Amino acid sequence: MELRNRNIIIFSQMQFDGRLESTNYTLAKYLAKNNNVYYVDRPFTWKDYVKYKDTPAFKIRKPHFFSPSDSIIQTEIPNLKIVICPPVPSINMLPEGKIYRLAVRMNELIVASRLKKVIKQFSINDYIYINSYNYTYPNFHDLIKPLLTVYHCVDPLIEVYQTRHGLISEDIIVKNVDLVICTSKELRNKKLKLNHNSHLIPNAANINHSQKALDPELPVAAVLSGIGKPIIGYFGNIERRVDYNLLKELLDQNPDKNFAFVGPVDSNYADMSVFERPNAFLTGAVPYEQMPAVLKGFDVAIIPFKKDEVSSSIFPLKLFEYLGSGKPTVSSNFNTDLKEFTKDIVAYCKTAGEFTIAINEALNDTPELQKKRLAVAAENTWEHRVVEIEKLLALNLELKLKAINQ
Repeated sequence: MELRNRNIIIFSQMQFDGRLESTNYTLAKYLAKNNNVYYVDRPFTWKDYVKYKDTPAFKIRKPHFFSPSDSIIQTEIPNLKIVICPPVPSINMLPEGKIYRLAVRMNELIVASRLKKVIKQFSINDYIYINSYNYTYPNFHDLIKPLLTVYHCVDPLIEVYQTRHGLISEDIIVKNVDLVICTSKELRNKKLKLNHNSHLIPNAANINHSQKALDPELPVAAVLSGIGKPIIGYFGNIERRVDYNLLKELLDQNPDKNFAFVGPVDSNYADMSVFERPNAFLTGAVPYEQMPAVLKGFDVAIIPFKKDEVSSSIFPLKLFEYLGSGKPTVSSNFNTDLKEFTKDIVAYCKTAGEFTIAINEALNDTPELQKKRLAVAAENTWEHRVVEIEKLLALNLELKLKAINQ
């Protein structure tokens, strides 16, 4: 069985218009090439409704919040539609227990009511339901009765706001879905304890987008203007996963190099002292469309993540984005599984001293080394990954249909 012309509903933790490209929405776009995909955008809470009322994100959703007959945003991809739900109460502050679980069910019912209208409007039958890391809605699939249920686990739950209820909720989902897809070996191994049908399909990159950095006519992103060479660059969220102690040592050891951090800054980490150093530059977030222009301005791309009890579960999207741009890449050794996918073309470092040596070596780049990086990136594209996911979905759908018809 091939996965073609199927109806797929994806309920994601990530909103479709987030500041950075997400695994969740990228998966939706690629699945929509051969299937009809309905991407249920993470609902605004009433707190979000007030807090973000003057933002572009609010304005694009506002016409659809309270209009069940007009809850769809049509994307530029014909088979991909965004489902906007009405705002839901904020409940994460509640203590774990019966009251919280009743509140979860109320939010699930609100979203399900909207989605059922969409299902009826578009005559959606025999659909696959993918919960893409939306662990806050653990029993939602019970309300919409899909043919196949899938949990897509893209990251470990780390932050306090996630673990407060998320550890319990995610276990509920994993135990009760037909199939679990994980982006790292460690995540897969943990989920196997709860669901024997758990599989590893790592993150990848949109290489066609990354490779725009190789275009000699492409100007370097304006956010890097005024930053002297060489530029050691990081592109992505600046938050808990970054090893700030490592960065302090790294910047101190390399006063002759400038370190650019391009991406949104978590408010809890905006005042880290490392960013006060004269060779540190926080540029703020840029649209994903500008990523190639940013990467073009880097001389070396880095992933300075901390190695801790959860880092072995992280498979960063940026790894293959960096390689797809042709840039030399240096990383901390936060996840030893990554070397299997990158062979010998990425330096994984234990200390700031090793990091410095690797950066200096990377600055002596050659066309031959760049060719190797591009070859590895070409083996790890979303086109390859989605073929794997489609095969896995098709196989499990076939098994489910056989079980139903017996």
